[in-house]
Amino acid sequence: MSHISSAAFADTKPHYNLLDGLRGVAALLVLWYHVNEGFGFAGAVSGVSDGRILNFNHGYLAVDFFFILSGFVIGYAYDDRWNKDFGLKEFFKRRLIRLHPMVIMGAILGVITFCLQGSVQWNGTQITTSFTMLALLLTMFFIPAIPGAGYEIRGNGEMFPLNGPFWSLFFEYIGNILYALFIRRLSTKMLGILVVLLGIALTWFAIGNISTYGSIDAGWTLDSVNFLGGSLRMLFPFTMGMFLSRIFRPVKARGTFWLCSALLTALFAVPFIGVLKPLSLNGIYESFCILIVFPILVWLGASGATTDKFSTNTCKFLGDISFPLYVVHYPFMYLFYAWLIKNKLYTFGETWVMSLVVMLWNILLAYACLKLYDEPVRNYLAKRFLNKQNKDKLQA
Repeated sequence: MSHISSAAFADTKPHYNLLDGLRGVAALLVLWYHVNEGFGFAGAVSGVSDGRILNFNHGYLAVDFFFILSGFVIGYAYDDRWNKDFGLKEFFKRRLIRLHPMVIMGAILGVITFCLQGSVQWNGTQITTSFTMLALLLTMFFIPAIPGAGYEIRGNGEMFPLNGPFWSLFFEYIGNILYALFIRRLSTKMLGILVVLLGIALTWFAIGNISTYGSIDAGWTLDSVNFLGGSLRMLFPFTMGMFLSRIFRPVKARGTFWLCSALLTALFAVPFIGVLKPLSLNGIYESFCILIVFPILVWLGASGATTDKFSTNTCKFLGDISFPLYVVHYPFMYLFYAWLIKNKLYTFGETWVMSLVVMLWNILLAYACLKLYDEPVRNYLAKRFLNKQNKDKLQA
């Protein structure tokens, strides 16, 4: 996926069903995290809290997990394919076909929900139609917004104000470009050295609290610190995933899907730990998750296999909806957050019915977009633009 879409696999290669399933679990956990984010955001806007997410505080680490999955499957799918029939042009066409149709859908949903919300910033400032349409055009071409510019229409500094999580897809695109131009050419030894250096840099950023947020949750806005943070959050797990794909040897493992899913849920549910100057205790925990636990989970997921029809279908369904769900859900979170602010609601206990409706709606919408739009469009584009030698199925 993007960081939550896998690369296309050649038909002759085995397919890692469990990694698909884990990607889907992580996407569902992101959805739940953003529901809880709404309670903190509504409290901050209303002046009744500091905006901290009290439940499921570390759900943002799903982005880092997506990146390591993406690096693993891209390295696995493409490392041995570069030849006279498969070069840069073909690679970039495949990645655009895989990712960009849903990017366009996410931008359209973003502008629709912004208009439904009244075309106003969070502080109540009215936004003109021209700036709204400019934001739509820039989002479709994946050009990030400069904080404070007129087309940064929500007014809180997001790179992509119509669909906030697109910031991570922006870095995913950068990762794909770097892979094609540079990283794929590295020997396994040199790639390992690069991974170590990037791991040191990421640890420095997290433990040193360079973002000043008290967490590594950076990359969503276009300033120097966030661009650095977003780059490190993509580069280390992305290259680590590629390195794992080169050295991978399966281990004997049973029940890995359920075990890894439970571990992800537990890791994301850990409360905010805090900052003990000059070190961030929360950053130590984040580094532990990204540098140690996530690679282990990917290794276990790649080692396991589904053993019955139910688990196979579950992993396939979760993998199929993971990228559409990540793309479509946040525009409706904006509406949910506005509803929370308007009604002065700040807890799940007060809003559990609406919260569950929002989650179910996004899951159903993601599946509908997958079947009615994403798959048909990708299949058409693949037949139209890919070389005959490289028309293996584009899988989610």
